[in-house]
Amino acid sequence: MNLASPLPVFVDTAKSRNTVLTISELTRRIRGSVEQEFFNVWVLGELSNVKRPSSGHVYLTLKDAHAQLQAVIFKSVAHGLKFEIQDGMQVLAFGSVTVYEARGQYQLIVERMEPKGIGALQLAFLQLKERLEKEGLFDPAHKKPLPALPRKIAVVTSLTGAAIRDIVNVINRRFARVEILIYPVKVQGEGAALEIAQAISDLNTISNIDVMIVGRGGGSLEDLWAFNEEVVARSIFASRIPVVSAVGHEIDVTISDLVADKRALTPTEAGELVVPRYDQIMDACEKIKTRLVQALYNKILLMRSRLLRIEHSFSLKRPFDKVYRLQQDVDEIMQRLVTTGKHMVQLERERLAGIANRLDSISPLRVLSRGYSITTLVIDDKLIKSTEGLAAGNRLKTRFSHGSVVSSVVEVLE
Repeated sequence: MNLASPLPVFVDTAKSRNTVLTISELTRRIRGSVEQEFFNVWVLGELSNVKRPSSGHVYLTLKDAHAQLQAVIFKSVAHGLKFEIQDGMQVLAFGSVTVYEARGQYQLIVERMEPKGIGALQLAFLQLKERLEKEGLFDPAHKKPLPALPRKIAVVTSLTGAAIRDIVNVINRRFARVEILIYPVKVQGEGAALEIAQAISDLNTISNIDVMIVGRGGGSLEDLWAFNEEVVARSIFASRIPVVSAVGHEIDVTISDLVADKRALTPTEAGELVVPRYDQIMDACEKIKTRLVQALYNKILLMRSRLLRIEHSFSLKRPFDKVYRLQQDVDEIMQRLVTTGKHMVQLERERLAGIANRLDSISPLRVLSRGYSITTLVIDDKLIKSTEGLAAGNRLKTRFSHGSVVSSVVEVLE
């Protein structure tokens, strides 16, 4: 047996001891290898454990049926995401794999993210639409009517686009006597949404604006995106001035269209919605004038007919007959009052006579007239009913039917 064969292994092991690595050095070498190998890669997976700390960064896990990958979206990238990421969402994430040395954990630094099967902007549109609809921003009950004939119209759009020319031309052609106030803004690109929202807010501080048009010409979803931003939607909803949204073409529907008081399919139609045609107004005025003249003429005929009837009426020919009839009515009423009064007096007399007769029948004087008398003590006028208490010498007063006498008690007989 050759005992020397294991020696090369021991020699290699001995040599490797001369290059011992620390954990940090090994992690950095792994990080360099991973970053070089997996630079700018697309990863498909399901989102889970989405966390948003106060730093503004977003931490999450990408997973499939067999593995998972930690990922981070730094604040600058997270702020630019058009849609809201949620647990359970299937996404395509673009970025580079690195190693987080503090935990020795590899992770994906996300630079872009798109929902699987649908564009990021389209998903963001649907998410914002659903949320604002739940809040009631699309409710027809909140929509204000457009004025029939505005005197001053504000337009929020770009000065360089075709939309402003279309709107102004249509308004001037239909009703040139309207004042137009243009508030120029960016309608696409960075900061466009904030400018549009600020313009709507500023115009609401002007008291004599009757209606406002907010819009732009057609374009891609990206070009029209400023009108899908939440800040613009809330500014339109808060406007006290009725707002007409005129964004893109008929097939383009934005959040602004849904929130606005009226949606115009095109900027040209917006001009048609806010002002009527001058010739149509004049025709309507002429028709109203004709109806008023006819109504006045009919009123005159009716009043003339009434006057003629009054003129030939019996009352007008013999005006005092009405007075005489009223006097006759008064006389009849007076006669009824007198008759009624006499009858009531007679009834009252008869009632009093009956009462007097009943009183007389029970009067003590009536008893005296039948031969009875009433005897009382003179000293206190106390009625004497028996001899009890009487003594010789008591003075008595006796009342008869006619007159009375005073006597003295000579003897009391039992």
